[in-house]
Amino acid sequence: MTKLTRRSFGLLAGAGAASLAMPFYARAAGKPRAVVIGGGAGGATAARYLAKDGGDDLDVTLIEANSTYTTCFFSNLYIGGYRSYESITHSYDKLASNYGITVVNGMAAMVDRDAKEVIMADGSKVPYDRLVVAPGIDLIYESVQGYSEEAAQIMPHSWKAGPQTQLLKSKLDALENGQNIVMVAPPNPYRCPPGPYERVSMFAHVLNEKGFTDSKIFVIDPKPKFSKQALFQEGWNKHYAGMIEWYGPDVHGGIVGVDPSTGEVETDLDTFQGDLVNVIPAQKAGMIAQKAGLTNDSGFCPIDPKSMRSQNDENIFVIGDACIAGDMPKSGFSANSQAKVAAMAIRGDLTGSRVFPAKYSNTCWSLIETNDGVKVGAQYAPTDEKIASTSKFISQTGEDTALRQRTYEESVGWYNGITADIFGA
Repeated sequence: MTKLTRRSFGLLAGAGAASLAMPFYARAAGKPRAVVIGGGAGGATAARYLAKDGGDDLDVTLIEANSTYTTCFFSNLYIGGYRSYESITHSYDKLASNYGITVVNGMAAMVDRDAKEVIMADGSKVPYDRLVVAPGIDLIYESVQGYSEEAAQIMPHSWKAGPQTQLLKSKLDALENGQNIVMVAPPNPYRCPPGPYERVSMFAHVLNEKGFTDSKIFVIDPKPKFSKQALFQEGWNKHYAGMIEWYGPDVHGGIVGVDPSTGEVETDLDTFQGDLVNVIPAQKAGMIAQKAGLTNDSGFCPIDPKSMRSQNDENIFVIGDACIAGDMPKSGFSANSQAKVAAMAIRGDLTGSRVFPAKYSNTCWSLIETNDGVKVGAQYAPTDEKIASTSKFISQTGEDTALRQRTYEESVGWYNGITADIFGA
């Protein structure tokens, strides 16, 4: 087990006056303490619903390393020029001022599950009665030979929204006609959005708008198929004929590696060279979940489908991209839905409030070209084994332009609504 014990923390922080000088976040007026690690779509939602519905009965703390949060969902629209960076970046001010949430702006380094404390990078301690772990994903750079955190400054992944997103857009905007783009798509399971194939569409949109008829986009995919494939390929043929070439493993034969110095992606079929190379490696649960001993051999965290409670610790709940959520994709909508179930279960644990049967939902929208939006989604319910889909829907090929425009407009309305639900209206 990789959790931090009392003894190992003593060795880490040092005995005596140094550790005693570190701040300790005390219980507020004897209230039960609910602590959330991670201020993304899942974590911030959980904190807000714990505080909003828990009223004066709970002391809620949100731990987040960054002072603002840039959404992965709609980050592709920023890359495509449809949104400003500011429009997808949100603060935690309303969570603190409107809901009384204590926002700790710092890095959670470890979880002492025996003492029920979060150990911060500065050595301070945040005690909890129930803990929500929502760290998102970490990237397995070595899953692509030749790729690394350093290489990501040349071949950006942009799979964690923020500076990487801005770097990818700046490289896209700097391309000239005749220069090519290569994407190394991720294996399953992966965080989505930002969807790889919506991103390809946004690349093509920008090249098309500039009249770059001599540039091409090569997608090197380790998967034999992908979500909404028929819809994307129909759209690519309609809007960007001849610009996008997608290669599955049955064609390229395997990704041998990448070379950041030359912009090359080598496969068994051929070597593809790009002036912009977007490498999206394999993924796993965020590091804090691993250090806390909440993951299994998959690299993600098993949970109780009825509550999002960790299978490894009854006092901890894992939501969002880090968890194993059965049929649910790793999306912001999913994380928001899971957060509400977890918050309800925690209120039941700590205040005795009524807990209703869990229900989950998700929709993923993608923009192919201006006003050409598509979607896929489902409703879910827990079984003994997993979170299982109970009904599904997906856009259809051949839909008329008016419907596709309404689908896109629906996605904009959803973005406005969910960010208000996450961060407070």
